[in-house]
Amino acid sequence: MVKQRLLVQLAELRIPVDPFYEHEGGLAFDLLSSYSGKGRIAIGHANGVVTIDLVETLDDYREAVRIRLGEAYRTMLGHFRHEVGHYYQWVLVEQTDWIDECRELFGDERASYSDAIERHYTIGAPVGWEASYISEYATMHPWEDFAESFAHYLHITASLGTAAAGGLVLQASRVDGIIADDVVPRDSYQDASMSEMLSDWRWLSLLFNRVNHAMGRDDL
Repeated sequence: MVKQRLLVQLAELRIPVDPFYEHEGGLAFDLLSSYSGKGRIAIGHANGVVTIDLVETLDDYREAVRIRLGEAYRTMLGHFRHEVGHYYQWVLVEQTDWIDECRELFGDERASYSDAIERHYTIGAPVGWEASYISEYATMHPWEDFAESFAHYLHITASLGTAAAGGLVLQASRVDGIIADDVVPRDSYQDASMSEMLSDWRWLSLLFNRVNHAMGRDDL
């Protein structure tokens, strides 16, 4: 169901999905388990193949890791969205003329990944990371910055689309003058600018967070 949700969303956003069986380097999913007796499975992407450790479907295991590593978006759907972000950077950026612009935004992906891992899990994210990154994990390496940002784009568009499908409208007259106009999420942001999408998300995410707080939970 999670993989299906991902693929449907990619299709709705008109992001190309070229399966592995049509050509080499196409998108494929390898679903394995660290509990199968074949050793530890590393979640990741390589040459079009996204590997997911099915042990992460166990809530107690996944939640323990999420809390220990401080990864707010560690869910099964979060894994799929993050890892497919690596795939799309590889296909749509690293093999195209967009690579230089990508490096200006995210940094040079040719930097040592092993060194980045060691640094991240030894000393953690730099002070003030919130000003420039979407998550602590994004600070580790340019690859992770891109994948985390891509995943968050999918988080945002899916949440806004769900709100729109339910007819949710944030009425300006009922938000104590904080916003000038009603916030009406769109079914699709294909024809909207990124700033328009983020403006809607800013206000609706505050509402979603408050709903979670009302249930005694952390920010959505």
